[in-house]
Parts: sequence; structure tokens; C-alpha cells
Amino acid sequence: MDSMPTQPVTDVVPLSPLAARVLGCLIEKELATPDVYPLTMNTLVNACNQKSNRDPVIEVSSREVEVALDELRGQRLVVAFSGADARVTKYRQKLDEVYHPLETAARAVLGELLLRGAQTAAGLRGNAERLFAMPAAAEFELILSELAGRPAGALVRKLPRQAGQKEARWVQLLTGEPALESGAGTEPVTVTMTLPPEVERRLAALEGEVGQLRAELGELKRSLGA
Repeated sequence: MDSMPTQPVTDVVPLSPLAARVLGCLIEKELATPDVYPLTMNTLVNACNQKSNRDPVIEVSSREVEVALDELRGQRLVVAFSGADARVTKYRQKLDEVYHPLETAARAVLGELLLRGAQTAAGLRGNAERLFAMPAAAEFELILSELAGRPAGALVRKLPRQAGQKEARWVQLLTGEPALESGAGTEPVTVTMTLPPEVERRLAALEGEVGQLRAELGELKRSLGA
């Protein structure tokens, strides 16, 4: 079966793309580099603009990240606090608290989907391995199924396999319903163009001239014994 019916979380506003990137970065750094987590604004901006493990690669300012953080705080997905010196504000994500229960492996999966977009189960498992040790393929599919079948609302969805794709891909639903790629899963389209009458006449004249030249060339070859 290529698709799985799911009911997305409906009691929250879908995240903007940048808010999703910020949340994904917070999840990533918490799991991959806990020594620098929670993140300062500067570290978070650098994480958003990181070129590796990102799709798409973006370039955003601290002001833009601040707006995204306000959006996330409004949904209780991020909290800001100051350290012991009370001088530097840091940020941490609360995804597992808002969508409890959410195991670490599931959080890593969501983080990768937020950072890279739609992925096959095999690709997603490999990418998430850098954040947390993933189980074997069969058990990993169970993680995806649990995220897609949450009673409170699905957090991921398995997309129908598109034409030309060997495997179906998974997407996160925190940014809302996914849009199918343009032309995906459809038959090739034949386009017929209707040219203006003047152009049609010119083309017909050119075709006649080409035909006449071919005939004259043939006569010349025959006269030369070619």
C-alpha cells in the first residue's frame, strides 16, 4: 500500500517554513551536539543557514529567526530563558511536551523531516541515524506508523508513490497538508499549438520553396550522373 490515511493535528496553526526550519534545528542540535544546547540566537541563525543536511539551503537574518521564534513560542513549541549570568538568552524546543508522548527516535525523525523535507523511509532512517541510533528497517517503519496514527492527530504522512519514483516518501504535517508535486502521477500531456494565419502562410511558402529546391537539386544530380 503506497499511502496511509491519517488525520493531521487540527488544533494548531500550521508552522511557516522558517518556523519549521528553526524547530528542526533545535531538535537537531539537542540530539547531535547537546554540549551547545540550548542555543543562543547567533548559533540558531547559523544552524538555519547551514549548508549541510538542509533542503532547501536558505540564508536568513537574526530578525527573521526572531519572528519565527515568536511564532513557535505562540504554539508553546519553544521556550526562551537566560543562563545563570542572565546576559545571554537561549532557546530550547518543547515538541515532546506539546505532542507527548514522543520518544527520542520519533523526535529525531521529525527533526530530519523538518530540515530536509519529504524522504523515503530508507533515506529518512539513514539521515536520522546521525541524531539517534535507529532500529532495523522493520522497526523503523513502526515508528513512522505510530507518528502517522497518533490518536490526537498525525504528525507524519506517507505520500502516494509518484510516477518515476521507486519508493513512496514520508512528510511531516507540522507545516500543514503537503502539496503534491506539479504533474506528479499524471500521464504525459500532448500540447497542440495553433499558429496565427500569417505564420501558417509563411510556413507553407517556405515548405514549397524547400520542396522546389530539393527537386532542382535532384535534377542537377541526375544531369551530373551522381
